[in-house]
Amino acid sequence: MVDSIRVVIVDDHSIFRSGLRADLDATVEVVGEAADVPSAIAVIGETQPDVVLLDVHLPGGGGADATGGETVIRSSTPTSARFLALSVSDAAEDVVRVIRAGARGYITKGSSGIEVSQAVHAVADGDAVFSPRLAGFVLDAFGAVAGETAAVDDELDRLSSREQEVMRLIARGYAYKEVASELFISIKTVETHVSSVLRKLQLSSRHELTVWASERRLL
Repeated sequence: MVDSIRVVIVDDHSIFRSGLRADLDATVEVVGEAADVPSAIAVIGETQPDVVLLDVHLPGGGGADATGGETVIRSSTPTSARFLALSVSDAAEDVVRVIRAGARGYITKGSSGIEVSQAVHAVADGDAVFSPRLAGFVLDAFGAVAGETAAVDDELDRLSSREQEVMRLIARGYAYKEVASELFISIKTVETHVSSVLRKLQLSSRHELTVWASERRLL
């Protein structure tokens, strides 16, 4: 007999939460729900679930440059719960940021109830789970190919040591204010460094920077 997995569903749409609860199989027990960051942190602390099904974008995240899902993961520690992102977004930046924050998997809302239930059990067992179209990106982004090391080439040499520090943090999905806090510099200085990095590398966006860094195993 398969053990029941205790789950909290975090999503700001009540209809989606209700539909998901109904679609999950009998081995998944929903012990709590939340619609925003503060209530999610509270219910996770109260119920101590095995797995949290977590939307990436939630209200109450604490800033326009931070996703609510990241805040929930970081603010819910210490906890034994494992986090499985469940989102309509398949944007590279969203995937990188929530996985870096500590999520064990990332699946899209196009998944069936059976697929979500299977993913819940896999994550509860310690496995990493990703929707098929995201798996290749995750492998690339986190340098999962054995034996590959970060490449140092002419493009990287164009950046100063500080610009390289800022580049790595931004490529990993850090918000500007998080980079500023990490490096003890102002947000304005971070913005200046990012503009310089993009100009020197001839890139036009943070997404392109993430791709550039992942190809060189710099994340």
